[in-house]
Amino acid sequence: SCLVIPMSSPPSASASASGADASASGPVPASFRRCEQWVEKSMASPVVRFLREKLAEAGCSVEPHPERAPFFHVRHCDQSVAGGFVPTEGVVVCHNHLTSREEVEHALAHELIHAYDHCRAKNLDWTDCKHHACSEVRAAALSGDCSWKQELLRGRMGLSAQFRSCVRRRAVLSCELNPNCGSTVGARRAVDAVFEKCIADTDPFDRLP
Repeated sequence: SCLVIPMSSPPSASASASGADASASGPVPASFRRCEQWVEKSMASPVVRFLREKLAEAGCSVEPHPERAPFFHVRHCDQSVAGGFVPTEGVVVCHNHLTSREEVEHALAHELIHAYDHCRAKNLDWTDCKHHACSEVRAAALSGDCSWKQELLRGRMGLSAQFRSCVRRRAVLSCELNPNCGSTVGARRAVDAVFEKCIADTDPFDRLP
């Protein structure tokens, strides 16, 4: 699952949810350095590269620039999440919850879908559970989170409806972390309300990858 931090969240919530830079205090753990390397190598991944290009075309470049802070951050995350999207900062990758380059690639793609949604929809309100749910459905469907291989690694065998079931399940898990959804029931209701419309929205891809 992932965490989206609304811009209206209080500073304490944002700091807790997005974690701390590993280099902020004490020795830098090996997992941090390893994750940094995976993030760098993942920039060449076809899906990650495609999403970066589409963000630039939409006027929201995430590429390094001397006049702005880095968009990608490797951090230690207190919550059990692979990563997160913080509108005021960018993409957070949690080195203490990721164990392979493939996992990092999926996390980056997932969070870049959120970044793309934030860029293209000027009225997107992350505190609105249905808005958040729609982006989570899209991110789960388009990032590779629910590929047959990923589901097999989770011990879930490939049923004909497994993809849709996975997208729904992972969207609910992420929305449960949003206090504005109220509860697991609230998260499920929000996902159910937007599911069909949002799983059909494959922008910026022509179809489901």
